[in-house]
Amino acid sequence: MAEGDERIELKFRIYDGTDIAHTTYASSMTVASLKQKLVAEWPQDKTVSPKSVNDLKLIHAGKVLDNSKTLADSRISYGDFPGGVITMHVVVQPLKKKTDKSQEDMQKQSSCACAIL
Repeated sequence: MAEGDERIELKFRIYDGTDIAHTTYASSMTVASLKQKLVAEWPQDKTVSPKSVNDLKLIHAGKVLDNSKTLADSRISYGDFPGGVITMHVVVQPLKKKTDKSQEDMQKQSSCACAIL
């Protein structure tokens, strides 16, 4: 069996301790594709949910996985636990909207008032 044909059993733990998307994945699957699957299967009853792939970060062995890499490239340790399940952590971090520069300056100016007597 070629390296790209290897199967990895994964589950993903979200912020409240719930595990989602527990199944086997091809080691040739990209991290971006995996994130798309997670966004599509995200539980509807959660208060925090991703709107896009860019809102998610996948963490394995203390490292944030790169969207352009495959699971094999990310060195997911499927050989270490024969028959075992690998748990990855999923962090939802929506991108902050950039505010208008003039609006930001006005907020800074109006947030403090001084009086000289």
